[in-house]
Amino acid sequence: MAYCSIEAARAAGCTGTDAEVTAWIAAARERIDAYTQQAFEPTDLVVVADVAPTGLVILPRRVRQITAVMPVLAADDGPSLPSSAWRVTSSDVLGQIDALHLAWGGWDDLVVGAESYNGGWLGLWERWGAEQVKVVGTFGYAETPAVVAQACALLAAHLQGQASPSDPDAEDGGLDVDDEGNNVRIEDTDDASSTVVSASASTGSTQVDALLAPYMNRTSLIGGV
Repeated sequence: MAYCSIEAARAAGCTGTDAEVTAWIAAARERIDAYTQQAFEPTDLVVVADVAPTGLVILPRRVRQITAVMPVLAADDGPSLPSSAWRVTSSDVLGQIDALHLAWGGWDDLVVGAESYNGGWLGLWERWGAEQVKVVGTFGYAETPAVVAQACALLAAHLQGQASPSDPDAEDGGLDVDDEGNNVRIEDTDDASSTVVSASASTGSTQVDALLAPYMNRTSLIGGV
């Protein structure tokens, strides 16, 4: 998936084969994700975040759907909690934040350790002693905003221009790509579907930074994730 089309990247100044342009678009997307701390299309992610004393968990991306929640324990992840143990809010709704709210005041008499007479979900959590929670779900915008698509096209061309040697006879400094457009020279080897890109102070282009300013995820920085 990409934030902009090959045609848009070419119009912005990106050159080369379709595979090469696709690789520059992918590189631009990584920069944009790191800078904004957002995902601009639905993306499957696994994130780990701190649990506040109130049971509030600030999530690092716009929430679309949560499929699993589990405590992070010393030995291993704890059991998956049923949906009755938490609720989700999303910044898709005006005035809301992207967060998981653990049901500290709730209980489930069908779950061992979370019964009403045993302290409910809060009692179970305290016995676990977990300070973090692992959340599995889909995060990101429903579709890429037009400004972000334009920023991606401009950044793809910008990154290619930075990598291109000024001496036309010098060795090519661009990306190595396979037949499907996958970057095989400078690629993060982690599975992008299960990690959150580390924050970056800039995309590398002041023009692109300015375009993306309205889309910065300030909540993630406040939450410390």
